[in-house]
Amino acid sequence: MNNPLQRVHFISIGGAVMHNLAIALHQKGIQVTGSDDEIVDPSRSRLAQHGLLPAAEGWFPQNIHAGLDAVILGMHARADNPELAEAQRLGIKVYSYPEFVYEQSVNKQRIVVVGSHGKTTITSLMLHVLKHLGRKSDYLVGAQLEGFDNMVKLTDEAPVIVIEGDEYFASPVHRQPKFLYYQHHIGLVSGIAWDHINVYPDFDEYVRQFELFAEATPKAGSLVFDKNDDLVTVICRKEREDVARVEYDTHPHVVRNGRTFLLLPDGKEVPVQIFGEHNMRNLSGAKAVLERIGVDDAEFYAAVQSFKGAARRLELVKQGNVTAFFRDFAHAPSKLEASTHAVKAQFPDRKLVACMELHTFSSLNKKFMQEYKDTFHEPDVAVAYFNPHTLAHKRLDPVTEADIRVAFNRPDLQVFTDSAALHDFLLAQNWQNANLLMMSSGNYNGLDMKALGEKIVG
Repeated sequence: MNNPLQRVHFISIGGAVMHNLAIALHQKGIQVTGSDDEIVDPSRSRLAQHGLLPAAEGWFPQNIHAGLDAVILGMHARADNPELAEAQRLGIKVYSYPEFVYEQSVNKQRIVVVGSHGKTTITSLMLHVLKHLGRKSDYLVGAQLEGFDNMVKLTDEAPVIVIEGDEYFASPVHRQPKFLYYQHHIGLVSGIAWDHINVYPDFDEYVRQFELFAEATPKAGSLVFDKNDDLVTVICRKEREDVARVEYDTHPHVVRNGRTFLLLPDGKEVPVQIFGEHNMRNLSGAKAVLERIGVDDAEFYAAVQSFKGAARRLELVKQGNVTAFFRDFAHAPSKLEASTHAVKAQFPDRKLVACMELHTFSSLNKKFMQEYKDTFHEPDVAVAYFNPHTLAHKRLDPVTEADIRVAFNRPDLQVFTDSAALHDFLLAQNWQNANLLMMSSGNYNGLDMKALGEKIVG
């Protein structure tokens, strides 16, 4: 693939995928510039490492000039962004990053993983197996993976690209889900559970996006989906001309002494480092897709044993003889329920202390909060945390501790609004034969997880 681009500017370069894409293009020899009104770690450090950190934060129309070949617009910019306005005035091509990734992979086989949950793990699993087998692949994934320097890779050589596709709008002026821009050949739908009410306030409209994805599967393409999800099966079992429908189920497994083993048809057992029923479905989904591109069972099971998971997806922070500390990205109701169930099932004889940060627009919305009812019953000690400043920043109505306990239908739910008080509460727990699970898409107002793990586990 010959790339005519020489100069590209990123509006909102500090985003998780945006800064990784910027680094990927820089590594291809393209001259990259960028801007943002706020850049925090790890984006800040990684951009600085590659010489791509803007000299100052803010939007500067003078960054946009006729010498640019393209502008890539991130979702966190606004539609009235002054740099965007200047690019439009000069007639410079403005891409959302999904559009750009599609154009860079137009001659490749495109595998796109979508769903309300599981897509990062499924994408990561596939990339791990392909790398283990020495097969070249490009990718875009939403978390840092062990053994991978970047979250985005675009090369001329790789015949296939594996993409984690989400349902958020592609940019302020490209108002369709990102996953529709990639134009998949093989699509996987992991599950559908209402989320992102700031974008899709109506449940039916949210579901409709996944229907559009399934309908976009081309002739001779494949649609792979979780047979356990009722909504997914209704959408994906529809007859589509010349589209292969591939269903997957929870992989047979057994948990023994805190370890998970895959059960194979020939009676053999394969040890794996990920756990939880939801991850056994994720594993089956990855396997089903990889079969479509020629990975056989022996290759898959040999590779999957060394997969440790993606960052912040039931990530083991610290482990001792009688205590383990996990952190997880869970924030939506279905994710919260799946993650707490996974840890409890893996260690049924240990007490589970689980903490969930209400951080997203959806989780802090009083109306949506009712979706959490009865999803937090697994932990022996259940804790919820939210930062009042986050509520103010998102311009949401205030919520009280009582509101949260009622919404979760758990009267004994411990609720904190101060991270220092939460820290002290956790340290005061008895950690003999007990596990800690910290769940959030945020950071508990800067709570140091590594230091907390050292104090709790030792």
